[in-house]
Amino acid sequence: MNIGDVARQSGVPAKTIRYYEDIGLIRPNRSENGYRAFTENHVHKLAFLGRARALGFTIEDCRTLLSLYEDENHESMQVKAVAEDHLRQIEEKIAKLQSMRATLAELVEKCAGDHRPDCPIIEDLSPERLAK
Repeated sequence: MNIGDVARQSGVPAKTIRYYEDIGLIRPNRSENGYRAFTENHVHKLAFLGRARALGFTIEDCRTLLSLYEDENHESMQVKAVAEDHLRQIEEKIAKLQSMRATLAELVEKCAGDHRPDCPIIEDLSPERLAK
């Protein structure tokens, strides 16, 4: 299979497939003329990676998960540990975003949004705020 076929079947763009090859996540065989020769197994791996990336796993997490996927003797606790760590990171990001949202909502509420120049949003963003 060529890269276009694999991209269509796996749902992973050809550019991403080339990137995954460059960083060693996948290793297609090469024909005598240098063309990539993908197999059905590559389609499965790429679909796996596409789903993992869609869930927000990092490239290193994907490398670990792919290794576990390929190891028939993997233990589910290893997979769960990677997923739990990722879930913890997501929860931290959500908490930060909720804090940002609350602060920005408060500033928007305080801003008159009229013709006057005074604005709590600008004041909050201003470096002078830190000097106070």
